[in-house]
Amino acid sequence: MAQEMSTTKRRSSITIRLSETPDSPLSSKVALFNQTAQSHRESQLSNPFSDAQATRGMARLQISKEEYGKPKAGSLTEYRGKKANIQVYQEMLELCQVIDTDGKPISKKNPDIKMIYFGELFNIYTHINDKLVGLLLRARKHDLIQFEGECLFQRRDDHVPVYLTKPVAQIRDILVGKQTEIRRSLSPNPQPTNMLP
Repeated sequence: MAQEMSTTKRRSSITIRLSETPDSPLSSKVALFNQTAQSHRESQLSNPFSDAQATRGMARLQISKEEYGKPKAGSLTEYRGKKANIQVYQEMLELCQVIDTDGKPISKKNPDIKMIYFGELFNIYTHINDKLVGLLLRARKHDLIQFEGECLFQRRDDHVPVYLTKPVAQIRDILVGKQTEIRRSLSPNPQPTNMLP
């Protein structure tokens, strides 16, 4: 028992000596660790999914209606979202160009407005892109195309006509304009969200 006490005393005296010398490599590593642990504890207080919230009560988020559901301005999340929108507009333009190229005019009076059956479009477009139905829905939302029904399915809706609502040159102008607008609003130096104020 006396031997156990002496080893405990030795260990504690070693610890004291290390902590008393501020320039030792071990004490600087311990200080760095403690600093990192403290900053982590502080960041967890603002994390709504952390257990640290339960001890002090949940702080209410202060977000305006305009900011709700949108990433912070200048963040990498906002940058990625805008780049994805540019890509979707490009894919919608390609879809409309395929309908224009392979479709048939709906009347002799207006040969710029084209129509193609969904089954034919599906067979052509699956070699280009595998997101045809999603693009059709998105293009209809932007009033670029029109078709009957909520959603089109292969084989069941092969006979459903898909119409361009505008000439393809006008559609190109609309979509390129939206892409240009997004490119102008892109942050030149996006930052991770946790680095923003």
